[in-house]
Amino acid sequence: MRGELQQLGRAVKQVQYRQHRALEGGLSAVGATLAQWDALRAISRSPGASARELAAATFQTEQAFGALAGRLVAQGWIERRPGRGRRIEHHLTSSGERVLEAGHKVADEVLARCYTALTDADRATLLALLQRLIVEDA
Repeated sequence: MRGELQQLGRAVKQVQYRQHRALEGGLSAVGATLAQWDALRAISRSPGASARELAAATFQTEQAFGALAGRLVAQGWIERRPGRGRRIEHHLTSSGERVLEAGHKVADEVLARCYTALTDADRATLLALLQRLIVEDA
């Protein structure tokens, strides 16, 4: 049992690593990194979110997300605006929206290649199993 669980954990990590590398390479063609594109996605899903919320959504520390957000501001892809109290809200600019959309197209192509060995039914099953683990962990 222990060996199988370790094999499973390693297989999940290998697939994630391969997917990460493929996305990183594809996104470079649109001038973005995976971390940048993921941050743009998170901001798009939650306009006005704080750095704390966005850090959690992108699996980063607040400090790391703050540094990334600073670079995104410098590139003109996001704006930071004052919110209630000390809260700083994050919003996409039109330039950021264009990069995000180009990234979506790249991600769709890359992920289709990453999971080409699986049928539609296999992908649906894998997604359902992973979501079950995510919910269980929450």
